[in-house]
Amino acid sequence: MSTGQASCCSETPCCIFPPASSTPPGFHLPAEGEMPQEQYAHRSTMQTSEGPQVYKVGIYGWRKRCLYFFVLLLMILILVNLAMTIWILKVMNFTIDGMGNLRITEKGLKLEGDSEFLKPLYAKEIRSRPGNPLYFQSARNVTVNILNEKTKVLTRLVTGPQAVEAHSQKFEVKTLSGKLLFSADDNEVVVGAERLRVLGAEGTVFPKSIETPNVRADPFKELRLESPTRALVMEAPKGIEINAEAGSLKATCRTELRLESKDGEITLNSAKIKLPNLPQGSSSSAGSRQKIYELCVCPNGRLFLSQAGTSSTCQINTSVCF
Repeated sequence: MSTGQASCCSETPCCIFPPASSTPPGFHLPAEGEMPQEQYAHRSTMQTSEGPQVYKVGIYGWRKRCLYFFVLLLMILILVNLAMTIWILKVMNFTIDGMGNLRITEKGLKLEGDSEFLKPLYAKEIRSRPGNPLYFQSARNVTVNILNEKTKVLTRLVTGPQAVEAHSQKFEVKTLSGKLLFSADDNEVVVGAERLRVLGAEGTVFPKSIETPNVRADPFKELRLESPTRALVMEAPKGIEINAEAGSLKATCRTELRLESKDGEITLNSAKIKLPNLPQGSSSSAGSRQKIYELCVCPNGRLFLSQAGTSSTCQINTSVCF
């Protein structure tokens, strides 16, 4: 050690003394490694009186217990939340392809089983699986609307508990080949089927006229044209043909039956023509029993029978005409 310097370490106190040249007279420098008695006594007095001071870092007491309680409660809530989430995923059948009966495919959404929609459903196409029917079920009615660009209803189909209603400008029913079976609009109703069958007990009621090229009954069935309270009129510009190929023809009226031809004639072509209820004229000869009669016609068109003679007897029985 050089003069005027002192060595220091971490365990012993270090003191720096002035050089020997600057030491005042009468001052004694301690030797190397020797501590002054006054400094040592002062240091010993401070350590024994105060002692080492220790500072505690952390949470202690009731605060520590509350912290542990809240951590435990948070862990319980996390576990309950996780369990509920797993239960919901299990019940709702959540998978990577969808949830429940709903599956997400490349072509769109696929629903399996019964489905219920609480609000409007907007879709471009709704169809069932191949080979399975498609059902629409409602507690009140099912309504299908066709809208235009301005959201105005153009066509509406309503299937309710009382009736099925279709609102459109024209209603058509066609076959798979495109043949028209039924058509209805504001002007007319067209039936395009080859045969129109009416299965009602009372037949078909037409409040106005009907125009048709042919009226016929089913095979082995009777055809009846009846007007209970009014007249029955059949008109045709070229002619009317009444034909019964495998049965009889009967025309009955209450007051008058008229067969009229304005430009032609009326032909009754049959092997037998019978008029059983024609009136008979009185016989001029008292004891005649002959059964040969002559058909006479009155000027008003009335027919009557008169006993045949060598000449016409119609002039004798003209009283039948009045």
